Amino acid sequence: MKKWLIFIICLVILITSSSMTYEQQSILPELEDLLSNKPFEEQLSVLKIPYWGTTVSIEERGYFPFVEFLIRKLTHFIGFGCIALGLYFAWGKRRFAAIIAIIGTAFIAMLDEFRQSFTPGRTMSGQDVLVDTAGAIVFVGAVVIIRKLFKK
Repeated sequence: MKKWLIFIICLVILITSSSMTYEQQSILPELEDLLSNKPFEEQLSVLKIPYWGTTVSIEERGYFPFVEFLIRKLTHFIGFGCIALGLYFAWGKRRFAAIIAIIGTAFIAMLDEFRQSFTPGRTMSGQDVLVDTAGAIVFVGAVVIIRKLFKK
């Protein structure tokens, strides 16, 4: 049971956060206080990210909503990377553990996006599933590579 603990904790955090409305999750007031001098605004102004048939940029949304968007997507990447690691380590040294962890995480991401579509103010996004799966691939891939390097 211990080996499943990380995975279960990550799932509880995921379920809790994806059950919240956008307004409940918004960190705009904190960003406005913390980043009042708008650091890296010039560098971030160059970024134009296609998302849900629109372009997300500072020009389109403004500095603080754009930074919040980046943080939210980074949270997807890291959160699902941790879910994948939880699955990977829980699966143990069995054959195909990395593949099972990545595919399992992609499946969880799809289920979460579907479930999230029933939360007021939230939508289902295939692009978020791709970000989630990319996090799983990078996190599990890094551990697999590090393990192989230390075996030699």
